[in-house]
Amino acid sequence: MEAVKEAKSPELKHGQYLTFFVAGEEYAVNILKVKEIVQYETLTSVPNTAPWIRGVINLRGNVVPVIDLAVKFGLPESKVSKFTCIVIVEVVYDGESLTLGVMTDSVNQVVDFAENDIESPPPFGTRVRIDFLLGMGTMGKKFCLILDIDKVLSADELVAMTDTVHPLEDTAGGPHLASEV
Repeated sequence: MEAVKEAKSPELKHGQYLTFFVAGEEYAVNILKVKEIVQYETLTSVPNTAPWIRGVINLRGNVVPVIDLAVKFGLPESKVSKFTCIVIVEVVYDGESLTLGVMTDSVNQVVDFAENDIESPPPFGTRVRIDFLLGMGTMGKKFCLILDIDKVLSADELVAMTDTVHPLEDTAGGPHLASEV
């Protein structure tokens, strides 16, 4: 068992994690990355964006892109239900913090994982690319996949997303989206 502990990523830390469901699978994100949880509202579609960007929401005057993790992970688009939530997270890209929403089927709970509750992710059998995972959290007889939310989107995808949703000023002085330029 010591070999497994040594093989664990140095990024793995005990602490609190928010768990949520996407396509029937339970995932977790470090609570320090979560800014808030909002009820699902109608999204505004943005043309010419990646299929996993479901749209944008207006969060207190800020444009926040909403990611459908199911599509990002190669699964069918998430269905909206009365339990659907958007988890607002902060990711780090190029030294800057970016806010984005993650569409979830439902939010489950906040769990406190001790260091020995987190196992290294298996190299096989998950719907998620191994580099998107920090580990697997032990929850009784089951596991939840702990996402490295900073790596769920690659650098190129983050650049494309921020170019798409950052408001710009046109020559008439009105705001518009970069994709309209």
